[in-house]
Amino acid sequence: MSAQELVLKQRTELLDALCSSGSSETLEKLLDALLAHGELTWEDYHSILVPGRALYKNARQLLDLVHVKGSDTCRFFLSALKQVVPEVQETGRSPTQCVASVMDTGERQCTSAQTLLTQRLSLVNMLQGCIDDTLEALLVSGHFTSGECDEVRLPTYTPSQQARRLLNYVRSKGDAAATVVLNSVQQRHESGCNLTPEKVTPSNEFVKYQKKLSSSLSAQSCFLSTYGGTSHVSLEDIYTKGQLELVHNCPGIKRPLGMEDIVGPVGTVNQDADTVLISGEVGSGKSTLLQRLHLLWARGAALQDFLLLFPFSCRRLNAEQRELSVQELLFQHCCWPDREQEEIFQFILDHPQGILFTFDGLDELKQSFSDEYRLCCPTQQAPVHILLFNLIQGSLLKGVKKVVTSRPEAVGPSLKKHLCKEVLLTGFSPSAIDSFVRKHHTDPTVAAKILGSLQANTALLGLCHSPVLCWIVSQCYKELLGCGDGSPQTITDVYLMILQHFLQHQRPLQKATALAWPQEHLETVLRLGQLAFDSVQTTCYVFSSAHLQMHGVTEDDVRTGFLVQSKDMSSTYSKYYEFLHMTMQCFFAALYIVLSGNIDRSSISKLFETWDSKETDLKGTCFGVCLPPTSQQEQGPNGKATATETPNLQITATFVSGLLSLRHRNLWRHCCPGATLERKVKQVEKCLAKGLQKHFKSIPQPVPGEKKSMHAMPGFVWLIKCIYEMQECRIAKDAMSKLEVDHLKLTYCNIGPVECTALAYVLQHLRNPVGLQLDNNSVGDVGVEQLLPCLHICNSLYLRNNNITDEGIRRLIAKGIQCENFRKIALFNNRLTDACTQHFAHLLKARPDFLSLRLGNNNITAEGARQLADGLKCNHSLQYLGLWGNSIGDEGAQALASALENSKSLVWLSLVGNGVGSAGACALANVIKNTSVQELWLSDNRITRAGAEHLIQALQHNTNMKSVWLKNNDLTLEEVEEMTQREPRLTF
Repeated sequence: MSAQELVLKQRTELLDALCSSGSSETLEKLLDALLAHGELTWEDYHSILVPGRALYKNARQLLDLVHVKGSDTCRFFLSALKQVVPEVQETGRSPTQCVASVMDTGERQCTSAQTLLTQRLSLVNMLQGCIDDTLEALLVSGHFTSGECDEVRLPTYTPSQQARRLLNYVRSKGDAAATVVLNSVQQRHESGCNLTPEKVTPSNEFVKYQKKLSSSLSAQSCFLSTYGGTSHVSLEDIYTKGQLELVHNCPGIKRPLGMEDIVGPVGTVNQDADTVLISGEVGSGKSTLLQRLHLLWARGAALQDFLLLFPFSCRRLNAEQRELSVQELLFQHCCWPDREQEEIFQFILDHPQGILFTFDGLDELKQSFSDEYRLCCPTQQAPVHILLFNLIQGSLLKGVKKVVTSRPEAVGPSLKKHLCKEVLLTGFSPSAIDSFVRKHHTDPTVAAKILGSLQANTALLGLCHSPVLCWIVSQCYKELLGCGDGSPQTITDVYLMILQHFLQHQRPLQKATALAWPQEHLETVLRLGQLAFDSVQTTCYVFSSAHLQMHGVTEDDVRTGFLVQSKDMSSTYSKYYEFLHMTMQCFFAALYIVLSGNIDRSSISKLFETWDSKETDLKGTCFGVCLPPTSQQEQGPNGKATATETPNLQITATFVSGLLSLRHRNLWRHCCPGATLERKVKQVEKCLAKGLQKHFKSIPQPVPGEKKSMHAMPGFVWLIKCIYEMQECRIAKDAMSKLEVDHLKLTYCNIGPVECTALAYVLQHLRNPVGLQLDNNSVGDVGVEQLLPCLHICNSLYLRNNNITDEGIRRLIAKGIQCENFRKIALFNNRLTDACTQHFAHLLKARPDFLSLRLGNNNITAEGARQLADGLKCNHSLQYLGLWGNSIGDEGAQALASALENSKSLVWLSLVGNGVGSAGACALANVIKNTSVQELWLSDNRITRAGAEHLIQALQHNTNMKSVWLKNNDLTLEEVEEMTQREPRLTF
């Protein structure tokens, strides 16, 4: 096969080699080699490296250009790529030339300008160590202006890009300028200096500061602080890894992500950006993850490529009223240098790639992210939020890596365009729940009892997927083990459990009055509730002693444990407090709404409105009429609510629904008038019905011939969660009686196990079967189990890209076999292996009416295909079988072909990207001859002419066959053209 054909055939692999790192360095090195050898002109070079264009587009432009230039250019391109990326696999016959020998030809060139071109690849490396000296020489000689020197030194460029920019400028300056560059490099070499990129050699004062910062971070991070530091628990002893996923699917990455991957190149979608976003729902463990990252760096156990790590809390930054410079922000909010502050800051400016910033809780900032105000000078003072926004977008300290945490709802398009990647933290896996409970309880007997209780209560197990809820359950294990049939089912149940735990721990009640504990502590609950109520919407999370006094909060109230001292804010001179967790603040706000007689009648109605914070003035929100003027002034510009308020209000509304449920109403009978409670219950029920009706009315009429479909939004899921918290089947039945759709789509709705529990509770009351699509969420194995109660109403289930393993499939299939309506399933882009295929084989045997099975992009091999074939032999109904992106090879294809060769139901089969060769194609030819199949997808395999000939012959026996896809197989262009002429149903 010629080099030109190889470039075309291996295009996908070549693009991956050029772009997988997320950096343009590989592409630029390759262009250096092609320029030096004369395979590209300068016009070609500039047509490929278009500033601001995506890396993949630049790489595609190069491949297109190389292919057009012919076989010799393609041969050199493949050789150069192997030199630039040594780990790249051979894509064909070894080229006759290599880059090293080509570079040697540069010595025969006679002019300095030509030498700069032919030696470009090595000169880029050499110049990185002496750019400043070379620019100075060019400036002195008059070839460069100071403005051109500044253009080369722009901090937005990496050292290698600065070197290339210098060479590009010199090209237009003539031979004399080129001679200056070569002389500068030679002098540096003769003086014994290293011409490779300079290694960072910090000063003694810098090293002292580095040790001080590490020591400070280690002290701050060694104890668990996420839940208010309720006990001195070593982070090392309790830390349990949550599940990390890339928001943008990264081909080829099928292993779990680790800590180093957060700041590493994996999953990069914008190589020009420096900011990584860790997004996750409230309580998913974002702060603990950052704390763990800080501790590992401080102890030298990870992230040692970074010389300094500066941690910031956005909750603390909220309270900063002064205007600061970046230098003041770093040293005043993190760690103050004992000496040489200017020298240390200059080192940071000179070596940004060695610095890491972390910002915890971007969603807690009072100001929403904006790139409206640009700031480039690190010594210029500005409000802290403007400094933060400019650091994130790269206007300040370009090259410094930034890691930011936030809830997904607070991240809009204006921020996402400045991210190099987004990582989703989805909480605990089943094994992590087990690990956390065992770490939390050193007594193995207690841990075993708690885990046994969780296994017996699948709803509670689903809640423990959230680390904050798992912590509460572990903290309140005595209440959990003593509750018998009243075991917690909802989030409200869990929070009531910790409320009772803390209050009775502070003031134990006699058994005779144990049922009246809310009344005994009513004053404390109301005082803390009003504090939470007045501050939850104003994004106020930290309270001064004066603030507590203003709300009447006493020292006894503080001693209950729900308020703890803020580590970020408290000092020797003043104390600041915060709730144990942000969700605890929302819970107390909900308690105040339910129990207080001072709440305006319209507050509940406004709380449940799904409003747009950008269009709603604060005065129109549910708490606006109750808040004092000072609190209202803490809002964003023009008194408008910030983007972070909606989630806090929704959490509060969810708790209000749960507190007013029938199962908890008796708790409040002695705390407030029964008529008032009933009125509030009716208000909530009315709000939920009205909110769902609004969603149902937005469903468009179906296109003629298609099913009626509803694409639900996150607000719909929130209303479903509120209904679940109320735990009244009547409300769920009434809601679902008004939903008339054939297909319910809930993609990209941040659905995890907790949401799955609520969905199953409500959707099981649908009157007619529905297709349920949950693609691109965080369902996982725990979520799959929570969905089982509504599986009987699902005729199809789509769970693409949900981090599901074989264990989740085992439970799903065991239930699915019993559900008559369940006939289609799609599970591509998950973590399935051969261990799951025996369960699908069992499904196919037990369900003769099953229609569609799609398992693409998993880890299924020939063994899995053989197990699946065992089930296919007994099934005579399957119409769609998708196994693309696995590794079944010829053996797997042969096994499937043998099982399917007499099928009269199959119409569509995909084995794309499975390493299938001609032996597999030969076997599949029998499927074409003898079955009802209409489309066969075999692209991106290893089929040669021999295999293709068998497929052509088989097509002569099947006039119903529409197409056989053979794109990107081991066929030459001539063979492709000839076969297309012979059989137009072959698609290349």
